[in-house]
Amino acid sequence: MAFQKEPSFQHGQAARTAVLYCNLGTPSAPTAPALRKYLAEFLGDSRVVEIPKPIWWLILHGIILRVRPAKSAAKYASIWTEQGSPLKAFTEQQAQSLDTAMQARGHHVSVRYAMRYGQPSIPAQLDALKAEGVQRVLIVPAYPQYSGTTTASVFDAVYRWGLKTRLIPEMRFVNHYHDDPRYIAALAQTVRDHWATHGRAEQLVMSFHGVPERTLQLGDPYHCECMKTGRLLAEALGLAKDQYKLTFQSRFGKAKWLEPYTEPTLVAMAGQGVKKVDVICPGFTSDCLETLEEIQQEAQEAFLHAGGECFSYIPCLNNNPQWIDALTDISLNHMQAWDLSAPDAAALAASRERALAHGSKN
Repeated sequence: MAFQKEPSFQHGQAARTAVLYCNLGTPSAPTAPALRKYLAEFLGDSRVVEIPKPIWWLILHGIILRVRPAKSAAKYASIWTEQGSPLKAFTEQQAQSLDTAMQARGHHVSVRYAMRYGQPSIPAQLDALKAEGVQRVLIVPAYPQYSGTTTASVFDAVYRWGLKTRLIPEMRFVNHYHDDPRYIAALAQTVRDHWATHGRAEQLVMSFHGVPERTLQLGDPYHCECMKTGRLLAEALGLAKDQYKLTFQSRFGKAKWLEPYTEPTLVAMAGQGVKKVDVICPGFTSDCLETLEEIQQEAQEAFLHAGGECFSYIPCLNNNPQWIDALTDISLNHMQAWDLSAPDAAALAASRERALAHGSKN
């Protein structure tokens, strides 16, 4: 096996620690060529689409990548900002805020962000951290609920990078934080803040990203973790069971996905006389295409067209200070026993001298 070229090993080098905060990804621009490249990487991941490779390759390249990029580009164009993709902008802000919070608490921890699909890539960021002398890395997915389609795919990218790396840093992974009290508290506060400003609707709809139902049957915990997040959020808000609904969005293909589906549920609610709804997407830590276009635009239009009168979308956690505090606590909890203090210059110099002396004797 051929290994990539790496920085020279230095005896006595002080161990440095970093957090790599990983989100799903985004195209580089709201254009058909950019979407074609992004979708080829995203939908080409066997974690995302569990269809035999030869069959799926023909479907993906023969049909989907010929039709879907232009349609998806138009959707992305409707939410694109001066800073580019909202998901990338918010993820970068979260990483910067997490880095600042670590320093403010006296911890010598570098924070970078990476995208599973697109740029900056996970391998590129791990290479950069190694070049900076980082020897311990905590991988933090931006997904509160674990799924093989998302969390495990992030881990796959890290493992594949390790296959061609000679000196692998000490690694730790955060699998999930779907029921972490600090995450739930941050979610609940965003809802309360929204209610304080915009008033409270008759129903709160919690919309999570969907996955094929068969993943639940095959042992994926995602459905159960979404249900627990929803229950804990409802309890934190003091909601009775008839005051909220938990749904799943973003269905793709003809297979049965986790139910109930978000948009049909909203249409049915309007038909049953519900006039006002609040919608939040607890599984997304950053606003993105699935929240800003699919929910705030498409789902809202469907609800109003079906007879609803007021649709209020509650933004994701994004760069909310309470969420950053929660993310900091979650990260630190997984870095226990790692020395996060700044390297002492004198001790580091003495250590290097001892290493050099030891090397000259041998």
